[in-house]
Amino acid sequence: MKLTILGGGGFRVPLVYGALLTDRGEGRVTEVVLHDLDDSRLYAVARVLAEQAATVPDAPTVTATTDLDEALRGADFIFSAIRVGGLEGRANDERVALAQGVLGQETVGAGGIAYGLRTVPVAVDIARRVARLAPDAWVINFTNPAGLVTEAMSRHLGDRVIGICDSPVGLGRRIATVLGANPREAFIDYVGLNHLGWVRGLRVAGRDELPRLLADPDLLGSFEEGKLFGTDWLQSLGAIPNEYLHYYYFNRETVRAYSEVEKTRGAFLRDQQAQFYDEMKRPDTAALTAWDRTRAEREATYMAENRETAGAGERDADDLSGGYEKVALALMRAIARDERTTLILNVRNQGALSVLDTDAVIEVPCLVDANGAHPVAVAPLPDHATGLVCAVKGVEREVLAAAENGSRTTAVKAFALHPLVDSVNVARRLVEGYTEVHPGLAYLK
Repeated sequence: MKLTILGGGGFRVPLVYGALLTDRGEGRVTEVVLHDLDDSRLYAVARVLAEQAATVPDAPTVTATTDLDEALRGADFIFSAIRVGGLEGRANDERVALAQGVLGQETVGAGGIAYGLRTVPVAVDIARRVARLAPDAWVINFTNPAGLVTEAMSRHLGDRVIGICDSPVGLGRRIATVLGANPREAFIDYVGLNHLGWVRGLRVAGRDELPRLLADPDLLGSFEEGKLFGTDWLQSLGAIPNEYLHYYYFNRETVRAYSEVEKTRGAFLRDQQAQFYDEMKRPDTAALTAWDRTRAEREATYMAENRETAGAGERDADDLSGGYEKVALALMRAIARDERTTLILNVRNQGALSVLDTDAVIEVPCLVDANGAHPVAVAPLPDHATGLVCAVKGVEREVLAAAENGSRTTAVKAFALHPLVDSVNVARRLVEGYTEVHPGLAYLK
């Protein structure tokens, strides 16, 4: 099979290729095409992949191109992990938001809206090209904001685009492990939107083990989310929230912490990865070693401000290994080989969550087979969670409308309606600030 990776010069591409190298079954990926707009980044990543493949017999071949149409033709699967505006854009998203006293995180709040506004038009163009050049391909979307971008693409590709994220997978694994269960044998009752969901149950052999965790403060406080949110709050919720909900539940503390750091997350990654790609320009650089070193530092500093605010300490070693590449591989296997499995994915609702319409992309457990991903019907959320999900989905719809119509007024509305932006005037200043620093938002009139 042919796998095309959009954003093929991205830093995390070796994770995907490394997962492919572990697959020795029939119908596996044998050809990988990297697409990116930046030749030098493609060269750097290709060097890392070559070292990964050096000791693996029959490793998938790798080619690189800056021609999008060439990359898409003949693809069986298309993995989309683009970053419109690069890490400089992410750093600007954070800076503009913090100047207005609101969160600038890349998928949550003002930063997520800004990222969505400049990414959706590009993602829609890709979706249209896929429909024309590779209509039988399956698109696996990891481009952030993942739920929003997947919904934008689904309007042109239907259910042949599926969004993935490693957060629910990691959360479920941590809960199962602390309960002494095998994560592979547990069903995770998870529901929400991307970066806005809750684990409400974890069933092993038909028995829900989550109440046992919630009733034991020592056990509950022993893993990442217990340290991050606090045991009292988790017991009050009666569920385990995705780590990104820390931005909502502890917003003032998080904004203060982000405002006080020397470098925001985006600025840190921009500088760190620039150093890596510069290092890769030297032919004598040990590519895989340099990449491994940079990745370890990246993962260890993930959500550092939130953990500092909560007094959660360093991340556990088991949480430094990523995970989205394993989800992508499991999804491709299930579809290509009809190896039926259950995965938490971003898909069109299709009635699974009654409070949202059929076409709304949600993040829920899905049964996956050769015909794609089918969301499992889930019980209604409690009122507080329903309100948050509906509010954020409403914002996503305004972002999609602004991107489609080029309406600056609608963009202001999207910012103003977000729960983490508390003023219409702030929303107006955010749109002004973002259009000044992002040439890609010039379409907003």
